[in-house]
Amino acid sequence: MKSWRFICTLLAVALPLLQRTASLSQEPLRDFIDAQIESAWKREKLTPAPLTTDAEFLRRLYLDLVGSIPTYEQAAKFLDDASADKRTRLIEELLADPRYARHQADVWDLVLFGRHPPGYEVDRREGIVRWLEKQFQENKPYDQWVKALLKAEGNSVDDGPPMYFNQYRNQPEDASEAISQTFLGVQLQCARCHDHPFEAWTQLDFYGMAAFLSRLQIVSAGKQENLTKYMVAEKSTGDILFTGPAKEAVAGKKGEPVKPKFLLGDPLVEPAVPADFKERKFEENKVPEKPLFSRKDQLADWITRGENRFFSRAIANRLWAQYMGRGLVHPVDNMSESNKPTHPELLDRLTAELKAHQFDLKWYVRELVSSRTYQLSSRGLSDEPLPAWHEYGRVRPISAEELMDAWRTATWYDAVEAERKDKGSEKERSKNRFHPIHKEYMMQFFGTPSSGTGDFQGGLHEHLFLNNGPLSQLVERQKGSLAEWVATSPDPVEKKIEWLYVSTLTRRPTPEEVEKIKAFAGDGDGKNTRWQDVVWALVTCSEFRFNH
Repeated sequence: MKSWRFICTLLAVALPLLQRTASLSQEPLRDFIDAQIESAWKREKLTPAPLTTDAEFLRRLYLDLVGSIPTYEQAAKFLDDASADKRTRLIEELLADPRYARHQADVWDLVLFGRHPPGYEVDRREGIVRWLEKQFQENKPYDQWVKALLKAEGNSVDDGPPMYFNQYRNQPEDASEAISQTFLGVQLQCARCHDHPFEAWTQLDFYGMAAFLSRLQIVSAGKQENLTKYMVAEKSTGDILFTGPAKEAVAGKKGEPVKPKFLLGDPLVEPAVPADFKERKFEENKVPEKPLFSRKDQLADWITRGENRFFSRAIANRLWAQYMGRGLVHPVDNMSESNKPTHPELLDRLTAELKAHQFDLKWYVRELVSSRTYQLSSRGLSDEPLPAWHEYGRVRPISAEELMDAWRTATWYDAVEAERKDKGSEKERSKNRFHPIHKEYMMQFFGTPSSGTGDFQGGLHEHLFLNNGPLSQLVERQKGSLAEWVATSPDPVEKKIEWLYVSTLTRRPTPEEVEKIKAFAGDGDGKNTRWQDVVWALVTCSEFRFNH
């Protein structure tokens, strides 16, 4: 009888799990997404927008997956294609495009560092950007590359990850706070000075996490190509000190040492240091010795462990926000008990699927952008840029990197540069992907176009740049440029206008637009400078600035 009861109990536990696994494999995630989103529309009595036009979808997908816009030939081919599966084929094509990895590296560089990170020489982080790009090129599972990032072995130039900690040198509290927000979706900063008034986090939770990083130091291991090779060193002894709530702070109070403790989990069990052990001082330009026991590595292992309930939900929600505009939990770094998801069952399924596919981000992105939800038009019934119920597509200003790449593609600048034999220019291009505009100058005006909550921050400074800045170097009439071609081509004026609009705005012009351009520019005799003005107007207009 006891055996039978045991079998029944086992079946009661196992059958739901088996059914769950079967449902994951039988119903495509993209279909589940759409079903959940549509169910919420009905409950909230919302009318969704129609699907994007082919032109809207084309521009949105290019910008989201490869960080640029299509060429005229690529756009015209897609717009003229009448096959039913062309969107699916385009998704596959762009996921396989080498620019996909570079664009994701741009996105994660901003996630990990922001535009103006603290720390010495953190702005010179080519090594970690190359490393990030390699992770996406190889489609390395997310948990694996995050673990490598947090273990930070090697040096910042050849390997990359040590640069992440360089922005938090001698500041374990800041590092812990950033790591918790980015990779766990948890905001611990309120518990830095006192127990959190609304969440379960206590000050000891905060300092218990910071204690994992309290022994870290940044040292240099020489230079390479004028870049300092930073390394993360870790001592074998030393603790972070806790002095109690900030309001009870007393000058000169030393505080009590706090041992590492996993968030809402157990304290770290670490071996005792030998009684005769003496800590060695790390020397500059020498590879530091490894610690007897690495707290940092233990934290990296715990964060990326499959059963960590924070880690997988955080990345499932963050990527959803990246492509849909708003997280199911919003903002994405505040996944607390008091900030419930809008679609809890959907978030559970997204998390389970991502774990079941071993954190394959490319697979996950494919499912998101293949959904009807992603492909809804942005022409909704409200002016809210980040609709909570995803009843229409998001509208977003494109980033500085996307804007520069889109300008170069639209004006045919790269084709012109490929024909140049100027070695000095070639050297400059290899150093500055924003060539012919200096990166710092570009970032000053376009580095932070959005507040992160849907608010567009453009203003007079952008307007002045577009009309008086170095953009003229992209739209001037050089041999092989778009401006030169439309001014000198013998093609009918209607054809020229069509090339202009498809090359810049990824769509064909309306009849009204054709007539306006014809009236302004005329047919052209090769000397007409008004065609250059038309190119300038299109690449600086509001429509070009956004993803449609």
